[in-house]
Amino acid sequence: MAQTPRSVDVPSLVEQAREGRSRAVARLISLVEDGHPALPEVMAALAQHTGGAHIIGLTGSPGVGKSTTTAALIAAFRAQGKRVAVLAVDPSSPFSGGALLGDRIRMEQHATDSGVFIRSVASRGHLGGLSFATPQVLRVLDAAGFDVVLLETVGVGQSEVEVAARADTTVVIVAPGMGDGIQAAKAGILEIGDIFVVNKSDRDGADDTVRDLRHMIQLGNRERSVDWRTPVVRTVASRGDGIPDLVDSLAAHRDWLTSSGALTERRRRRAQAEIEAIALATLRRRLGGDGGGLVSDELASAVASGATDVYAAAHQVVDRLTGEPERQ
Repeated sequence: MAQTPRSVDVPSLVEQAREGRSRAVARLISLVEDGHPALPEVMAALAQHTGGAHIIGLTGSPGVGKSTTTAALIAAFRAQGKRVAVLAVDPSSPFSGGALLGDRIRMEQHATDSGVFIRSVASRGHLGGLSFATPQVLRVLDAAGFDVVLLETVGVGQSEVEVAARADTTVVIVAPGMGDGIQAAKAGILEIGDIFVVNKSDRDGADDTVRDLRHMIQLGNRERSVDWRTPVVRTVASRGDGIPDLVDSLAAHRDWLTSSGALTERRRRRAQAEIEAIALATLRRRLGGDGGGLVSDELASAVASGATDVYAAAHQVVDRLTGEPERQ
């Protein structure tokens, strides 16, 4: 028998989160992850407080130093007096669905800083390197008054492009000798990067990696405004080398986003995708659960046996959702 979720004093919890109390922020994120019935009330209470944080996505292949770069950025932003939140989306266990929490271990030196909040969430198999709950968690962190939110994705390579849809600024991190230049060209990573970082740039091959990236950026047919010239920043994050240059590039991109109107447009598209995802999830629940509730076993069996085709079956599902047949 399923347990009834315990009641939540949403106004009090939101007020405490706005005051900077980490436990309240953590509790709100847990409500998001659990899909708590109070979640719509939480989002309504937070809405008027969002929009102030600079959401920075960090992505790249495993081993390039994303977590080390994140830790270095935390230190740099804290030196500027900014409050920093980190949302590290970890790979999920295929058995328990839990996150590995490796990123929190690597950022342990910041754990006692009251101006830093670090949370790992499980991707739970969601493609694109991000968790399904990520947009709402970002809203919680934004509304809680953090100046910067660092969104670090799982290192799954080509499917990480989704980070660009969730962040104001996307930082793509590569390292010499890992074939990242070729991966960038193949995976569409080139198109999502607002800033490229060549980390571990004290290694052999760093000059070649920087040159190749700059060449591909110059030749790439980008769909963004040419007003922003994508920088390639060299760093050795473990020593802090190049981090001030990266922070300057991040500030310059935020200024460009604001002055060009691109920030408003990116956030509009983000909200549009978020609304659509929640609407579809709500329809799934109403029609029989989060699994295959949209499609009955009978309809699936009919397709499997050849009694009907997949398009006809899909149209039946749409007709059931809308209450009227689709017009051809």
